[in-house]
Amino acid sequence: MYLHLGSDISVHIDDIIGIFDIEKVTVQKYMNDYLSYCQKNGKIYYVSLDMPKSIIVCSDIVYISNVSCLTLRKRADEISSLFSVYQTCEQKQQP
Repeated sequence: MYLHLGSDISVHIDDIIGIFDIEKVTVQKYMNDYLSYCQKNGKIYYVSLDMPKSIIVCSDIVYISNVSCLTLRKRADEISSLFSVYQTCEQKQQP
């Protein structure tokens, strides 16, 4: 299953390590150091030119998105609930 991050960008839900509110985490030195490292190594992708609201850390890249982390969490929760319903249906069909 894929999570839509904004614009035309979607990532596989299993690749996501964390979703963070940009205002809350950029005050932390370790996060600024990590983002600087990623920037120097070409591992940051800006989903939109609009005001950034969230940081999505994936296994191989960091996305900066204009979609809030709350909205992304709601989308992820919807995907998880749909997936669990799908799995339940699959289990019921097995003999």
